Amino acid sequence: MKTCCQTAEVFVTLGDVQRIEQESGRDDFHELRQPDHAIYLPDDSDPVWRDKAFQPDGSRRVLKRQANGDCTFLGPQGCVLPLEIRPLICRIYPFDYDAGGLLDDLARGCPLELVQPGMELIEELDMNRIDAERWRQQLYAELALEPDQSCKTDFQSV
Repeated sequence: MKTCCQTAEVFVTLGDVQRIEQESGRDDFHELRQPDHAIYLPDDSDPVWRDKAFQPDGSRRVLKRQANGDCTFLGPQGCVLPLEIRPLICRIYPFDYDAGGLLDDLARGCPLELVQPGMELIEELDMNRIDAERWRQQLYAELALEPDQSCKTDFQSV
């Protein structure tokens, strides 16, 4: 079973890019790319996300992947970036959110089959809502610094 580090398309803010560049000394870890899956297409449920994360052509700034599809920062023991340097999207996951706050349901896609018997996903990942909300607020503060793309392009399913 693959984890989100092996399948997700990870959007990075300009703040993420700056933090990762400073930590890693690299500047070759992100690219503008069209979503590979329909789940990543913009919609009107979160206009801030739609207008700030997406370019007019539907592309967005995402982490590059290794040849096998894994995140460029996935190592043998997990993410090689320190927690406070990782993209905000990665820090918040598997909490789902929008501009208004954290949502009640968790995001889709986390392989629950990998959770140890008797544990909950959030417990297994050692996460809490307070940190997730702090990072969500930081994400939307950084999105506010992105140029407004007013993404009005018609997107087709991938």
